[in-house]
Amino acid sequence: MGGAFDVRAVVAAMRPEVKDGFLLGEVSWERFPQGDHVREAIHVLHTGGSPVRTGTGVVSGMCANDMRAAAVLAVPFLTRIAADTRHPYRADALAEVPSPARARYFGVASRGELLLHRADPKYDELYDDYGVEVTGYPAGWSVAAARAAITADAVLLKPLLHDPDPAIRISAAYALATATDLDRAVRAAFRTRLDAEQDPIVRAALVLATAEVTRTHPHPPTTVWMRECWRDGTQASEARLAAAIGWLCLTDEPAPDDLRAAVDDLATDERAHVMDDLPWMAAAGGSSETGLRRCVREMLHPEQPDPTECNDPWSPRS
Repeated sequence: MGGAFDVRAVVAAMRPEVKDGFLLGEVSWERFPQGDHVREAIHVLHTGGSPVRTGTGVVSGMCANDMRAAAVLAVPFLTRIAADTRHPYRADALAEVPSPARARYFGVASRGELLLHRADPKYDELYDDYGVEVTGYPAGWSVAAARAAITADAVLLKPLLHDPDPAIRISAAYALATATDLDRAVRAAFRTRLDAEQDPIVRAALVLATAEVTRTHPHPPTTVWMRECWRDGTQASEARLAAAIGWLCLTDEPAPDDLRAAVDDLATDERAHVMDDLPWMAAAGGSSETGLRRCVREMLHPEQPDPTECNDPWSPRS
């Protein structure tokens, strides 16, 4: 499988006029599993059809079922729907954008894995660290193509960090955190918005997004800033917790006592549920544990058992 069937090449060859004009017929949807289904969903969503009937949920649903290749082709079009302030389902479209750019991250809450972006696979490698999708298609190819599409359209996503709707701002940060940021422009956009942001949970999103791009493109001054952020008592509690998690993911240093004390003080049950509005935390959590609780347990208290295991009679720890 390669050449014309490499979704990275298809995305890279997608011309601006095709994306801007929603010329869906110019895209090779049929080359990838469920491609025609995704094409129809994007068409209905673009023309204002109900997201309940098709559009939204198709991309994220396919990704949840480990079928990303065709979903990747939707990313540029979903981005343009999200950027259209007149579109009735722009928030739904934006929430779908980063789905193909992330793989194997549900339930992941460790320091080493939470904000990890694996290296993009080479074109001549069929198998890579992401393995394969259920269809046998290389999962890493899909993830790399989605991140490339988001990077190419970062200019459309950055203004959404300033949208009046807090949910849009959070989703934009989550999408942009997957972009390649060699010139640090995305990280700078997060910091610029953070200077003006008043909503505590959006501030937390911007901190986590900053940590994620820094994990991919190391920047020691940002790691230092992250440490200053969780130590700053004037910061919103949600942002301080996000900074503590971000700092833990950016370093191999043992967690200092003041970080442990700050997290123990700030990570209340109420705040843990509020922070599940952040897509990073929602993905990290489980049926019996919020994302924040799981992050705190796995990063600071690895000796504590998983609550699911405690209730599982077949678990070795039971």
